[in-house]
Amino acid sequence: MNATALHDWHVAAGAKMAAFAGYDMPISYPTGAVEEHLACRRSVGLFDVAHMGRIELSGPAAESFLSALVSSSILGMKTGDARYALLLNEEGGVLDDLFVYRLASSYLVVANASNREADLAWINSRAEGGVELVDRSEESYMIAVQGPAAIALLDRLSEGAASAVPRFSSTRLKLGGTEVLFGRTGYTGEDGGELFFPAERALDLWRLLLDEGRSAGIETLPIGLAARDSLRFEAGMSLHGHEISASVNPLEAGLKWACDFSKDFVGKAALERAAAEGLKRKLACLDVTGGVPREGYEVVAPSAARARAGEGPSEGAPSAARVGICVSGMFCPTVAKYAANAFVEPSLAAPGTELGVMIREKMRPAVVVKRPLYVPAYRR
Repeated sequence: MNATALHDWHVAAGAKMAAFAGYDMPISYPTGAVEEHLACRRSVGLFDVAHMGRIELSGPAAESFLSALVSSSILGMKTGDARYALLLNEEGGVLDDLFVYRLASSYLVVANASNREADLAWINSRAEGGVELVDRSEESYMIAVQGPAAIALLDRLSEGAASAVPRFSSTRLKLGGTEVLFGRTGYTGEDGGELFFPAERALDLWRLLLDEGRSAGIETLPIGLAARDSLRFEAGMSLHGHEISASVNPLEAGLKWACDFSKDFVGKAALERAAAEGLKRKLACLDVTGGVPREGYEVVAPSAARARAGEGPSEGAPSAARVGICVSGMFCPTVAKYAANAFVEPSLAAPGTELGVMIREKMRPAVVVKRPLYVPAYRR
């Protein structure tokens, strides 16, 4: 089991720890996941996300290579630009979703923790001359600072430089005695940023952020992975292994906007075929009444839902009753709803469609609602 540089701090703070992507990570603190979620929505949350992968690409062919590898527009990115991108296989399935940062003479690719080694192998298998790959995951560190007061907190430590950085861009800042790459990005639906810096500075910077919040009267709390999941879910952001995976393509997952069809990229031809043939499933968000929907729970059609309301699955029930499956589900603290993301037949994915979710052998009413449940602050 791997441990981040902040592991002992998390344990001393009373965090509930659990294995995630090969790391012993904080799931929640004594404040509880719901309160952590709400604290990030109202002020500032700090996230130890050092388990994520950080891969640097450089060399004269790095730009063209990366452009052909990922779905998003890469050519023409200026120094400081940051972009969400998808890494696809030849069948159009999502191997990972990434953030790409254009640095002065290279690209920083941030990958999901559970996919770090697989992403490296996939990229290396396609690398040609003129491209150099270096895994920076161990020598560097990553902390996310998210929430409506996050930029104010960072401004106090950077003499106002953080607020001058446009959304989805990056720059070098000095926070206290630590030089960081500050990306005004994140995965919570809130403003703020992600900090990249040498791993040996992790504890000092973490404490500095907490101390500065305390002295400034800015509520600043550490946030575990449970609240990180509910924050991204409410904001309509996908999680690999759930809304996206190697067996799910971006069109099914509502991520066509992250694909630049004006250029060539791995998986493009498969996506064009899928679009021409018609999708067989689409991702839908369900507002569920009467129970907590979880990954793997069955979604049933309206007629079957009405027939089975309050009953266990009837003997000999037709298999056609099932029209989808939940891939994520939880209580959403900001909007006070039980909700799930599920893949359903395309004809049933429109908002307002009445469905049902089988929870502990009972049908619970559900209705398709528009994603996201919580509109990200920077999109309002």
